[in-house]
Amino acid sequence: MCLIAGIDIGTSGVKMMVLDENAKVYGKAKRTYTFLSPINGYAEQRADTWVEACFDCAREIVKSFPAGIKAEDILSIAFSGQMHGVVMLDENYREVRPAILHCDARSGKQVAYVKQVLGEDLIRTHLLNPVYSGFMLCSLLWVRDNEPENMKKIRYVMSVKDYVKFRFCGRICSDYSDASATLLFDMQKVDWSTEIMNRFGFDRRIFPECGTSDQVVGQITSEAAALTGLSTNTRICNGGADQVMQAIGAGTVAPGQATSNIGTSGQVCFQCDHPIVNPSLSTNCFVGFDKEHWYTMGATMSAGLCYNWLMRVLGVTDFDAMDHMIQNVRVGSGGLIFLPYLSGERCPHLNTDLTGTFFGLQVNTGAAEMCRAVMEGVSYSLLQCMEICGEFGLHAKEIVASGGGAKGMIWPQIQADIYGIPLKSVRIEEQASVGAAITAGSGIGLFSNIEEGCRKVVKYKDQIFTPNMEHHEIYKEYFALYKDAYIASHQVIEQVTRLGRRT
Repeated sequence: MCLIAGIDIGTSGVKMMVLDENAKVYGKAKRTYTFLSPINGYAEQRADTWVEACFDCAREIVKSFPAGIKAEDILSIAFSGQMHGVVMLDENYREVRPAILHCDARSGKQVAYVKQVLGEDLIRTHLLNPVYSGFMLCSLLWVRDNEPENMKKIRYVMSVKDYVKFRFCGRICSDYSDASATLLFDMQKVDWSTEIMNRFGFDRRIFPECGTSDQVVGQITSEAAALTGLSTNTRICNGGADQVMQAIGAGTVAPGQATSNIGTSGQVCFQCDHPIVNPSLSTNCFVGFDKEHWYTMGATMSAGLCYNWLMRVLGVTDFDAMDHMIQNVRVGSGGLIFLPYLSGERCPHLNTDLTGTFFGLQVNTGAAEMCRAVMEGVSYSLLQCMEICGEFGLHAKEIVASGGGAKGMIWPQIQADIYGIPLKSVRIEEQASVGAAITAGSGIGLFSNIEEGCRKVVKYKDQIFTPNMEHHEIYKEYFALYKDAYIASHQVIEQVTRLGRRT
């Protein structure tokens, strides 16, 4: 039996899946957790939280294998991980402090400092990406400025999935996709940037070596095998950033293909064969699973997070019942617009001082109207990302939806109506785990390459959500108001946000 596995380390949980080369699933498991926010705007996690969750998932799957399937049948594992965050270890490989995550908003001063030191031209040509709080460079500078004793202890710096990978195979290493999303990477040379490190006084030796996502980097250690039930013969592949693994799991690896993901955060991602230079730096451009594959994306900081937040506030636990209520709410949620900025915003505003806002609340507004408005608001935000990407010739004839926004019948149809583009989704919902598994298969030669792995593993549902053009025309009016609402109110929102952090 030839099995492959993918492990996705997200902001809110871990998911693991074991399957064969024909997409038959032999085991899956997940564990949930939350991130720490000791101060408003902070987002941290203990690195061992991810490791324990991954080990738990592996034990569960191995124990639940049907007769005749053994741990030794898992030939290879690869990882998918939340992007931009930073794990810091000391000389004994112990965590110096909790990891600082992508959704952290504390490093505003450091963002300004980076812009001052590098200047717009170097940022635009060297990094190809905006400088934003929560990225590794800015978080490291915050630690240096505010926790100098911790900074002195740091000997190894890595991304989230690379720490988990280290605990599985004992080797610290990374891949191009995660490294390119740190603001410490030379996007033209596709390597760590000596110039950036020199300008900010970082030692190149603390950063890991990089390779392709399907590169075999080791095998399960005896310690990890004892804790997971996995075999020491199982090989470990690099894996990559969750956006890259998710695109692979959605079968979108060719130029012109695109995905719309609604997870904790949200992204619209267009595949490219070359880097896209955006003069306004309102989008992100990163390396894909190897040096020949790139992608450009617009990211909204709070997507599924907004819906989960509202459900929690409303005390709603029956999501199916709420979906049934939402379908009876007319397009536009009865004149209610939601700006989904619970954790600031990246595309196109690049503003950590934004918070969520409802426009149009009235006495007849109920839970169903608010929930639909949140779905619509997140979709407006993703449409705005598409608009920006479209300015650089990035268009798609159809979108592959993933994450929570691909589930059920309501939110996918809302997206199709708002985008004016058909949506489809894959049969196996956990695309990041599937993408990591395909990467693991490519690494050991089970597939000739990742593209062949996609053709063999990724299958689409029969249901295609075609846009209702009458609804689309209505949504065009709401979308214009959505953008106007930000323009008219963002200064007040910023002041309220900053005041809330002081009081």
